[in-house]
Amino acid sequence: MSLEVHIHELHERHRQLEAEIDREILSPSGDDLAIAELKKRKLRLKEEIERLEADLTRAA
Repeated sequence: MSLEVHIHELHERHRQLEAEIDREILSPSGDDLAIAELKKRKLRLKEEIERLEADLTRAA
């Protein structure tokens, strides 16, 4: 798998996590701990995306 495809897939997972966070926040029974964990996962994905994009830029 190329690095560009991998980055694209990570962006898609990031968008899915954002949607999941929004649903959890809007839910009357929203779980604060679940929201916090989702936000941590989203941040880790964002950091990985940024690192890979920097690697891709350096390789170009």
